[in-house]
This record gives sequence, C-alpha cells and structure tokens, in this order.
Amino acid sequence: MTFDEIARIPDETLRIQKTYELFDEDKRLNHSKAARVEFLTTVRYIEKYLAPSARILDIGAGAGEYSLYFSRKGHDVSAVELSEHNIAAFRKKLTPADHIDLIQGNAVDLSCYADESFDIVLLFGPLYHLSREADQQKCLSEAKRVLKPDGKLFISFITNDLILLTEFSYRPDYFLCGDYDKETFRLDDFPFVFHTVDACRTLLSRSHIRVLHEVASDGASELLEDKINAMDEESYQQYLRYHYYICEKKEFLGMTNHLLFVGEK
Repeated sequence: MTFDEIARIPDETLRIQKTYELFDEDKRLNHSKAARVEFLTTVRYIEKYLAPSARILDIGAGAGEYSLYFSRKGHDVSAVELSEHNIAAFRKKLTPADHIDLIQGNAVDLSCYADESFDIVLLFGPLYHLSREADQQKCLSEAKRVLKPDGKLFISFITNDLILLTEFSYRPDYFLCGDYDKETFRLDDFPFVFHTVDACRTLLSRSHIRVLHEVASDGASELLEDKINAMDEESYQQYLRYHYYICEKKEFLGMTNHLLFVGEK
C-alpha cells in the first residue's frame, strides 16, 4: 500500500496503523548522530523535572525509545501505542529485565489509567496524527487527567515551516510541485498533521496548559544530516552544546521539524 492509498482510508485509526507499516519509527531516533539530536534534547528536558523512581506514562510510545531509556534508569514506565507495527518493534527490544506496562491503546481514551497517577506524561506521537481539534483537545485533556497536580507534561508537534526546506533538500522541484498551499505555505496534513508555532500555542492555551519551555528539539539536524554525521565525537558534542544554546531562542522555534512544549496543568 502506498501513502496515496493510505491517505484515502476514511478511518483515522486504520490510516495511522497503515502509515506506520511504511514509516520506520523503530530507527527514526537512533540511526545516526543527526537523528539522535531530537532524542538527546528531549531527554535533557525531561531529566530537568525527573525525580528518582518517578512514574512515567509514554503516550504514543512508538517503538519504545523513551520508555526503554527511562525504565532502564529505574523509573516506573507505562506505555501506550496505537500502531501494531510499532508495538511489535517495541516488544522485540524488551529483555527479561525490562518491566514496562505496554498496551495497545488510543490517546483520546486513557480510561484504563486512574486520575492523577503519573509524575511525567510524554505525548510525542498522537498530535502528529489527530487532525480534528476536538480530538486534539480530548487527547490533551486525557493527558492532563492522569497527570499528578505537580507533574509535568511533555508535548511534541511536527512543525509546518521548516518542513518545506527539509522536503526541498530531497526534491529540487518541491517549491513548484510540493503538497502545500502555494499562497499560505501551509502543508497538506498527511501523512502527518503540521502545526505552526502559533497554532501550537493556541491549542495549549485552549487546553489550559501552562507552558514552561518551548524547545526546537531537533532544529536543523535533518537539513545538516550529512555534516553532523561526519563529525568526530568532540565536534558532535560541541554541536550539541550549540544546539542546546539556541533551541529555546524564539527566533529559532519555527526552524525545527519537531517542537517540544514542557507544561503543567
């Protein structure tokens, strides 16, 4: 099945399932130095707020990159993932020493979890796919419901504006033939749902989430992939320090593929 065929599937859940049969989430965050920038940045912010033995809920856990990392650091991790393909990839990485409560589920219905039961809630996949604002609000409402009063919520979006340059780097004809509105520069919302920085802020404000950090979590790492991957370790570590230096600067927030918000209710 091609992406064009998947786009015509009317059922959203099935459409997401089929998307991840083509899109390799298993290697997305770990296949190179450039790919690792998003993961390392996100972990850095989570660890700012992570108490020993915290309870973590990973909603839209993908192939388990964050769940496995924090579980192996001694935290109590529960993980929810919709895609059967991603769950299979996740389970292949589990060892007998891993104790992660992994279930197949939907981010808009977390009724299997009690109110105010997690110190940290990660929401890194669902808002890449929920196109209706009512579903986005329900997703955020459920994440808030299961979060402890003093807990922290980590929410990721795929941004609109840099993606045009990212696509251009792969397709020289993208500005003429790409799937976006040629007047507004809004991308077509498939296979992912794309947000501008302002749209993210509006959605979180309507959900009554107090934002603590806005972070360009991968910045230009995909555009600079070849150069970053060619770095020696000392150069790479200095690049990461530079990235951490600029990733909260307001003038860079739209120039990233993934935008991370840290918030509380």
